[in-house]
Amino acid sequence: MQLGVIGLGRMGGNIVRRLTQKGHQCVVFDQNPAAIEALVGQETTGANDLEQLVTRLQKPRAVWVMLPAGEITERTVTRLGALLGTGDVIIDGGNSFYKDDIRRAQALKAKGIRYIDCGTSGGVWGLERGYCLMIGGDGETIERLDPIFRALSPGAGDIPATPGRKGRDPRVEHGYVHCGPNGAGRFVKMIHNGIEYGLMQAYAEGFDILRNADSEMLPEAQRYGFDLPDIAEVWRRGSVIGSWLLDLTATALAEDPKLSGYSGFVEDSGEGRWTVMAAIEEAVPSNVLSAALYARFRSREEQRFADKLLSAMRNKFGGHVEPEAGE
Repeated sequence: MQLGVIGLGRMGGNIVRRLTQKGHQCVVFDQNPAAIEALVGQETTGANDLEQLVTRLQKPRAVWVMLPAGEITERTVTRLGALLGTGDVIIDGGNSFYKDDIRRAQALKAKGIRYIDCGTSGGVWGLERGYCLMIGGDGETIERLDPIFRALSPGAGDIPATPGRKGRDPRVEHGYVHCGPNGAGRFVKMIHNGIEYGLMQAYAEGFDILRNADSEMLPEAQRYGFDLPDIAEVWRRGSVIGSWLLDLTATALAEDPKLSGYSGFVEDSGEGRWTVMAAIEEAVPSNVLSAALYARFRSREEQRFADKLLSAMRNKFGGHVEPEAGE
């Protein structure tokens, strides 16, 4: 298939690479000409602006927007809404707020343009590992775009099938799922990221306790000098708390046991806040997820080893570089 892609950053560029490796064609645009030039090749055509991108796509056109949530995505979707026509599709693969997806879908529907919200997980590793996709929108359009979603997804790989799943949607076993109508995909991704905050905070606090096990506040017989890289490594192998996040933690600790290269000033993407807001609207207790979000706020005033580990994990899975404390 042919797909337009707008936004060629850490994830957008690799989305194009993965699609073209799977035999799809892309027309790409980014504000940075060097990002376009780095991708142009046999299966990828560059565009100088949104207007040219649209004219270089065959009808019915599909455009994937991979930009930061907020004003830049809003402007881009609005402009595409003026350039595209009946039967065309806009896919927002970034981290927009799900209520914005509902609003945009309704506005575009009046013009005959379909809108798909696609929560995209995979970070800087997506080119190699594939992307877990959580998709919202009408089923007919999602089915038409299935070759795109299937190419981006990780595939079944060597993960054993879950017992009792016979007769259920086989797409989920390949790493992508139609979650429901507009906003549903982004809602699921929002909760995914909220859970991510909690998991990361649990690892960070646990390793901080291990690191301080030799504190002078403890009786001498109860002091331990643990090797954190070795503990992270052994937990990766057969432990019930093994995970990809732990894999990345082990890598970060092996490279820099004191994590001296990380400031410990931990940003939040917005989705953690939205998760807590959704919990409040639903009157659902979310003690762990709320505490994990507040811990990131606290890290901007004082930094602990746990905060440096959070920064290290964010860097390893998403390429995020935290600002120095006080910036």
